[in-house]
Amino acid sequence: MVQIPKAAAPSSTTPPLPHSVPTSADVARLAGVSRATVSYVLNNTSAVRISEPTRRRVRAAAEELGYVPHAAARSLRAGHSRIVLMPTPAVPMGPLYHGFIDELQGALGRLDYTVVQHGSVGLRGEEAARAWAELRPVAVLLPGTGIGPEGVAVLRRSGARAVVTIGPEAVEGAHAVLLDHHSVGRRAGAHLYARGRRRIGVVVPEERGLGVFSRPRLEGVRRALSGTDGTVTELPLGYDEESAARLAARWRALGLDAVFAYNDEYAMLLMRALQDVGLRVPEETAVVGADDLMLGRLLRPRL
Repeated sequence: MVQIPKAAAPSSTTPPLPHSVPTSADVARLAGVSRATVSYVLNNTSAVRISEPTRRRVRAAAEELGYVPHAAARSLRAGHSRIVLMPTPAVPMGPLYHGFIDELQGALGRLDYTVVQHGSVGLRGEEAARAWAELRPVAVLLPGTGIGPEGVAVLRRSGARAVVTIGPEAVEGAHAVLLDHHSVGRRAGAHLYARGRRRIGVVVPEERGLGVFSRPRLEGVRRALSGTDGTVTELPLGYDEESAARLAARWRALGLDAVFAYNDEYAMLLMRALQDVGLRVPEETAVVGADDLMLGRLLRPRL
């Protein structure tokens, strides 16, 4: 008979076996504190006063063991996660928007939130809200539109403390970062009129979903020229060279002397097409974009 020796009882400061997953109990033993203290320190709980030496000891123990708090367990205790959910925009977004998102992610990261982008192609309304709610986010940041009051209610019931929309319209029950596209169009129209332009075209992108942004810009130009001798012509345009070439080919027949091209990307596309058919920019046709992209400054003439 083979007698198996009893394993020695682990000391209070013995790290777990190399291949085991460290737990908060392991951190507590190594740091010589309670599991509650470990939770308070690693979750940055400000409601409980814990001395700085104790905090350093807990963090050092967690680092030594390679311990990472379990997000699901933390969410269960708190009733929400530290996730800020950002559904992928359903419409094309330019560099200006992506720069804003990068800064926002950095700011949220410094506050110990995790930004998660969710692929939501094909999902809208309550269906989309239910898919997002499954992750129990603490907040949801929604670019554009596509969710109504019912969807906001679904997210609220799932524990989301904030639902924020970014777009031209507010949604009942949600906070809103409103983008004033009327003002963008109005300023572009006023600028062109002040430069002596009277027959102004306005690009309206044909890409799905951009109408919610382009229509207010078109109306803004019309408002700027209301009561003047200026005219406004709507110009549907797809974001491809063929569409731009077709529009440029009939430019002289349209009799336009200026164009507000929705944004810098469409402006660059159209300006090249106009130059390809021999039109001089800005002498014969002035071109205005929006977003102030660096590429627009590198063109000749500059946007």
